[in-house]
Amino acid sequence: MGIRDTRQNQPAVQANRENHHQVTRDDLPLSCPMPNMTLWNSHPRVYLPIEKTGHAKCPYCGAEFELKS
Repeated sequence: MGIRDTRQNQPAVQANRENHHQVTRDDLPLSCPMPNMTLWNSHPRVYLPIEKTGHAKCPYCGAEFELKS
Protein backbone atom coordinates (compact mmCIF):
# COMPACT_ATOMS: atom_id res chain seq x y z
CA MET A 1 0.00 0.00 0.00
CA GLY A 2 1.38 3.44 -0.96
CA ILE A 3 1.19 6.82 0.71
CA ARG A 4 -2.38 7.90 1.43
CA ASP A 5 -4.08 11.26 1.92
CA THR A 6 -5.19 11.21 5.55
CA ARG A 7 -8.01 13.75 4.96
CA GLN A 8 -9.92 11.69 2.41
CA ASN A 9 -8.20 8.28 2.62
CA GLN A 10 -7.25 8.50 -1.06
CA PRO A 11 -3.90 7.59 -2.65
CA ALA A 12 -1.54 10.56 -2.50
CA VAL A 13 -0.62 12.13 -5.82
CA GLN A 14 2.85 13.31 -6.77
CA ALA A 15 3.26 17.03 -6.22
CA ASN A 16 3.84 19.21 -9.30
CA ARG A 17 2.88 16.35 -11.63
CA GLU A 18 -0.11 18.13 -13.15
CA ASN A 19 -0.23 21.78 -14.04
CA HIS A 20 -3.99 22.39 -13.80
CA HIS A 21 -6.20 21.43 -10.88
CA GLN A 22 -9.92 21.88 -10.26
CA VAL A 23 -10.74 22.39 -6.60
CA THR A 24 -13.93 22.81 -4.58
CA ARG A 25 -14.76 24.84 -1.49
CA ASP A 26 -14.04 21.68 0.53
CA ASP A 27 -10.37 22.10 -0.50
CA LEU A 28 -10.11 25.57 1.07
CA PRO A 29 -7.90 27.04 2.31
CA LEU A 30 -6.02 26.25 -0.88
CA SER A 31 -2.34 25.44 -0.71
CA CYS A 32 0.24 24.21 -3.18
CA PRO A 33 1.21 21.49 -2.83
CA MET A 34 -2.21 20.35 -1.67
CA PRO A 35 -2.53 18.06 1.39
CA ASN A 36 -3.07 14.99 -0.83
CA MET A 37 0.28 15.52 -2.60
CA THR A 38 3.59 14.00 -1.59
CA LEU A 39 5.96 16.62 -0.22
CA TRP A 40 9.40 15.03 -0.33
CA ASN A 41 10.10 16.29 -3.87
CA SER A 42 8.21 19.55 -3.82
CA HIS A 43 8.56 23.23 -3.00
CA PRO A 44 7.54 24.78 0.34
CA ARG A 45 3.78 24.90 0.95
CA VAL A 46 2.25 28.23 -0.03
CA TYR A 47 -1.37 29.28 0.51
CA LEU A 48 -3.14 30.70 -2.53
CA PRO A 49 -6.05 33.18 -2.52
CA ILE A 50 -8.68 31.77 -4.87
CA GLU A 51 -11.99 32.76 -3.26
CA LYS A 52 -12.49 36.14 -4.99
CA THR A 53 -11.53 35.34 -8.58
CA GLY A 54 -11.98 31.57 -8.79
CA HIS A 55 -8.44 31.20 -10.16
CA ALA A 56 -4.97 31.02 -8.62
CA LYS A 57 -1.45 30.26 -9.82
CA CYS A 58 1.38 28.90 -7.68
CA PRO A 59 4.38 31.25 -7.72
CA TYR A 60 6.79 28.31 -7.24
CA CYS A 61 5.74 25.69 -9.78
CA GLY A 62 3.22 27.53 -11.96
CA ALA A 63 0.37 25.10 -11.21
CA GLU A 64 -2.99 26.66 -11.95
CA PHE A 65 -6.06 26.12 -9.82
CA GLU A 66 -9.71 26.66 -10.73
CA LEU A 67 -12.47 26.81 -8.12
CA LYS A 68 -15.48 24.73 -9.17
CA SER A 69 -18.94 25.82 -8.03
